[in-house]
Amino acid sequence: MNINLKDKNVALGVTGSISVYKACEIARLFIKAGANVHVIMTPSAKKFISPLTFEALTRNPVLCDESESWASSHNHIDTAKKCDILLIAPATANTLNKLSKGISDNILLQVALAFRGTILVAPAANTQMLSNHLTNGSLKMLRVNDVRIIASQNKLLACGDTGDGALAQPLEIFYHGAKALLEEDFWINRKVVVTGGGTREKIDEVRYLSNFSSGKMASSIATALYLRGADVCYITTADVSQLPLEVYTIEIDTAKEMLDYTIDALRVAKKGKMSTTSMNNTEAPYIIMKKPYLFMVAAVADFTPKFPQQGKVKKASIGEEWNITLKETQDVLQSLNKDNLVSVGFKAEMDSERGLQHAIDALQAKGCDAICYNLLKDSSSFGTDENAISFITKDNQVDLPQKSKMELAFEILDESVKLENRA
Repeated sequence: MNINLKDKNVALGVTGSISVYKACEIARLFIKAGANVHVIMTPSAKKFISPLTFEALTRNPVLCDESESWASSHNHIDTAKKCDILLIAPATANTLNKLSKGISDNILLQVALAFRGTILVAPAANTQMLSNHLTNGSLKMLRVNDVRIIASQNKLLACGDTGDGALAQPLEIFYHGAKALLEEDFWINRKVVVTGGGTREKIDEVRYLSNFSSGKMASSIATALYLRGADVCYITTADVSQLPLEVYTIEIDTAKEMLDYTIDALRVAKKGKMSTTSMNNTEAPYIIMKKPYLFMVAAVADFTPKFPQQGKVKKASIGEEWNITLKETQDVLQSLNKDNLVSVGFKAEMDSERGLQHAIDALQAKGCDAICYNLLKDSSSFGTDENAISFITKDNQVDLPQKSKMELAFEILDESVKLENRA
């Protein structure tokens, strides 16, 4: 994943829920990303898990009622001051209701009351407790006060009931926390369309033509955009199970579907982002107009079978040779209306002598604002976790050296920010 949270300080609040064991995985994900994690435990949380567990994971002392010290910085005031976000996961119904009313009768709630940064809560409670009108009212009040709510899951709960109330998956909670730490004003509420994966062109109902594209670079860009605060629509043939849930995904197969859905997505993107503002407990809708972006990362097939067959063609009916007539597909990037849009294309080449010139030529031929040029060695270059890119515009070329695709995605976004005023 390689999301860089180095030098970020995360206050992780833990309350008395059966799902408290998942907080260990949440802490591990932040630590793996380079963040410093400072755990605060309520008295009820310690009934489920020992502070020693979190101290072993984080290498930091756990703040609880018994360990608070005013002879050092290990207290609720200094903890609130030094942390960039406060994430409460799991957050019980009791904690949600108290938090919304400003009650601070335990160490975690005291940290929350003293905290001036972004607060996130991940509810975990019995369905009836979570849906109770009092808890609902508390959640609404928290939203009004800019507390971010990480939606719980609908599934079989530990108590035996089935319904809403299970803690969100640790990776999803991590994504929300990382977004709060990494988002930038430029990308917040900006609509962005990303395409990824290799298209699949049907020969018959069980066979297709495709390529070796894994979709990893596109997935990294979609994730990086989400973490920067963008409103992302991801159109892909690849697996989306590891993406943040708030990334809107459209799964497609063919080049024709890629073109059709991208046209629709860009039409929606150009309408702007609908948002609301809270004033006197009312919500007034308004449109946020930021120029949308397109990242055309997909490896779209150049040709497709002219006569795709219905059903499965039997081997016995084909013979020793099978001649399949192909027709050229429509160039997706070249065909799109790029008015009022910033577009970034991707071009992979294996020609070390002329590949760069082909990419420069494509910049003009496809009418986009930038091309990310990638020189491949052979088919083994696909599906790797690292990449190198030359970011090419009509005025400049920036070489982004080999690194993880997630790190590279953030660098591509940084270069792409510079394009808005040129487009």
